Formats: sequence, structure tokens, C-alpha cells
Amino acid sequence: MEQRFIPFEVIEKFMVEVMGKAGIPEDDARIVADVLVWADKLGFDSHGVNRLKPIYLDRINDGILNPVTKFEIVKEAPATAVVDGHNGMGHVISYKAMQLAIEKAKKYGMGMVAVRNSTHYGFAGYYPLMAVKEDMIGITGTNARPSIAPTFGVENMLGTNPMTFGMPSDEDFPFLLDCATSITQRGKVEVYARQGKEMPKGWVIDENGESKTNSKEVLEDLIAGRAAFTPLGGVGEETGGYKGYGYATVVEILSAALQQGAYMKMLMGIKDGKKVPYPLGHFFIAIDISSFTEPDSFKQITGNILRDLRASRKMPGQNRIYTAGEKEHDTWMERKDKGVPFNDALFEEFSGMCKTYGLEEYLPHFEK
Repeated sequence: MEQRFIPFEVIEKFMVEVMGKAGIPEDDARIVADVLVWADKLGFDSHGVNRLKPIYLDRINDGILNPVTKFEIVKEAPATAVVDGHNGMGHVISYKAMQLAIEKAKKYGMGMVAVRNSTHYGFAGYYPLMAVKEDMIGITGTNARPSIAPTFGVENMLGTNPMTFGMPSDEDFPFLLDCATSITQRGKVEVYARQGKEMPKGWVIDENGESKTNSKEVLEDLIAGRAAFTPLGGVGEETGGYKGYGYATVVEILSAALQQGAYMKMLMGIKDGKKVPYPLGHFFIAIDISSFTEPDSFKQITGNILRDLRASRKMPGQNRIYTAGEKEHDTWMERKDKGVPFNDALFEEFSGMCKTYGLEEYLPHFEK
């Protein structure tokens, strides 16, 4: 069938009700729903509403994710804090952590909050954008279950470990760079698997260092430790794979060592053959631009830089140069009056949730 769009307000209302049935308090469910929907609004479909069931609801049902989130500040200084999330909803923990970093930045120019014992926090770009709305620079990073092999290795040791930046500009959209430190990430493979597509060579290697392209097999092999993502830059050093490996390690350290959290193989989600929580670590930084210069001046210079980049000479056959955040803005312009794109697999998944959680009144929205 052709791709169809479901209105954002329908999806948000449904997800809040489903999460309520799963034991998530309404205010927390609204935060989670907002993070998931904004991923789809900006085109980060791999981290959007498609993850509600497999990454969050299923883990609540498995007893490895706490639906009621306890946000505990365990150490605090004027411009910093360490938070324990007690394996609650990662979106809620992260929303509150970035709020705390922003509050500290308003007082002291900069604020940083490190988090331990959190869980998957969804679309990383959401949190820097919180800072951007306050005329601040926002930065976040998180570790994840092992999936990247170090340069010259084949064992999945590091997570895909995104390092994400948001900066305001005088344009209609901010600069937003939200990238994994691997050449791709698990969510993208999940999208390929749902679509029955082969992956490009070089994204994933097996235990012999050879490329794997079967997306469904890769998802199984990543969990079993039989495959690993290559770091940003690819295999070896010739195309700069050591750079992605190095940045992934930076994120791992900042996501674990500052707050004495779990790291690498501690994040496998399996212990003695049983499922256990993924006690992830994150960090959030807010920088108050007004502590350095006038925000309008910062925005103008930022805008000038981005416009100059886009206006530079183009490669033959190419008619457009993009800057980070521009494609996401274009996607939002396209989808703002349409909603979330649904394929067959997503319709089936959401109709299943309607039945599981006794919300049959939503079934007409999710019929193929």
C-alpha cells in the first residue's frame, strides 16, 4: 500500500493513553510522546513513534524499564549536577536534566548535568533544541548498548554514542547536528529490516571483518555479538574510521566516568541469560550566549556562516548544498499539515496496541 500520514494530534493522544495503560504517569507520558513525535516531525523516523512498542512498552512489560520515573539529584554544585534516573523513562529523565542545565546556565553562564541509570532517551536532538529556545547552545551525548567495533577490531564494544549540538541562528531554523559516531545506527537498520531492504556494504562487519548487508540478520547478529557497526569514517584508518572511534570513546567516557555509571559491556541488557535494564548514561550542556555576546549578534553570524556555506560552489550535477538542520526544517514544512508517515508494519503494530491496551476506538485510524 501507499504510505499514509496519521495526524500528529491523533498519534500523540493515542500514545499518551497507551502509556497510561502501561503505568506511565500522564505528565511523563506527554513528555515521551512529544519527544517521539518531534523525531518524526523533523524526519528522524528511526527514532520516532515506531519505537513506542519495541523499545519502551515491551521493556516495561519485560520488567527492565520503570514506568514511574524517579529523578534523583545525587550531587550538585552551582553549575553542575549528577542525576540518578533509577532506570525510569529516559525521555523524562533527560527533559528534566536539560531543564536543570538551562536553569544553571541562566545563573552562571553554563550548566552541565550528568545522568546515570537512565534508559533510551529517544531523539537526541530534542534536548539541545530545548536550550536553543532559550537563546542558548545545547549539547548532549549518550552511551548505548555495544554495537561499534574499535578500529582494527571486530567485536562490538562501544555504543552508537551520538554527540549532538543545537545552536540558534537568524534563519527560520537552528543549526542542529544529531549524528551517531558510527557510520549508521540501529534505528536505521530497523527501518531497512521493516522495508525488507539490503544495507549498503561497509555499514556492518562480521567476525571476520567482512561486510554484512542482510538487515534482518544484522539485527540478530548485533545482539548476539556476531556483528558490529563500523565507526564514522568506516573500516580501518584510510577513510578516517579512527576519528569516529575516537569520538565514540569521548561520548562513552563523558556518559559514564563523570557520574560513575555503567559502560560498554555493562550495557548489554542480558545477565545470566536473562533480560536486565540498560542503565545508560547521558550528559547535557547548556551555554548561555548572553554571557559571551548579544544573542542577536550570535544568531546573525551563525546565519551568515550557514548561508555562505550553502552559497559556495557546488559539485557538478548537484544543485544544492545543505547545512545541518536544513533538511529537518524541510521535512517539517512537508509534514506539518500531514502528520506521521505510516507503512504497513507500523499500521499493524499500532492496531495491535489498540487491541492489547483496550483502545479499539483508535482502530479506524490504524487500519491498512
